Amino acid sequence: MVAQKQQKLFSLLGEMERVIVAYSGGTDSAYLAWAAHEVLGERALAVTADSASIPASHKRDAEDFVQRFGISHEYIETREFENPDYIKNDANRCFHCKDELFTRLEEVSRMRQIPNIIYGVNKDDLGDYRPGQNAAKQHQVKAPLVDADLTKAEIRELSRLAGLPTWDRPAAACLSSRIPYGTPVTLQNIKTVEVGEEEMKALGFRQFRTRFHGELVRIEVAREEMEKALNLEMAGKLTALFRKLGYKFVTLDLQGYRQGSMNELLSI
Repeated sequence: MVAQKQQKLFSLLGEMERVIVAYSGGTDSAYLAWAAHEVLGERALAVTADSASIPASHKRDAEDFVQRFGISHEYIETREFENPDYIKNDANRCFHCKDELFTRLEEVSRMRQIPNIIYGVNKDDLGDYRPGQNAAKQHQVKAPLVDADLTKAEIRELSRLAGLPTWDRPAAACLSSRIPYGTPVTLQNIKTVEVGEEEMKALGFRQFRTRFHGELVRIEVAREEMEKALNLEMAGKLTALFRKLGYKFVTLDLQGYRQGSMNELLSI
């Protein structure tokens, strides 16, 4: 069943002939970039946004992946932080981010005469609040993983079978997603988030988020890692770490990590 879906994906990519892949380096976009390269070779170009909202470590991982598999790759500068509608951080922030990304990718498309832009949204993503998908529709960006009916779990399994190191990569999102709606997104507060999360990786945590709430940081940790976070010694380390970054209060969310927790209070 899953092999048939991959074959359908390959067929869809083959029909496009030349594609630009919006490539962040996460599990979905990495699989899509790999698949496009498998089918189209040099006629597939993976493009990564050089944005302050993407952690430097993610960019390094993205670069390592394309080099390992020989995928054609470029960076483009995006300027969402010059857009007041993005900075004000209302419920449409993700739309403005993706609108900027796809606008820049369209420039590459025209310059290189590559007719198709594709991105790594999957079937499961359709059930979440993701205004970036509206931007994709407006820019006529294609979603071949959705068209092939592929779920996140299936993409992970196909990635594993293909030997892709991204198959079990923890879910990732831009740093701006850690800032609650209504709090302006600034280069300073997303840098605070980035440093904090890199420090938590160094402490051995794998799936987590640090949610920025001004003087308070709300740490979400995967339930299977919660026992480690609740250890008194670790609690002391986390407190010292985040106070060093300027937070006055350090809290652990007892619901644990979940994607889109900032959307829970939205009335949409």
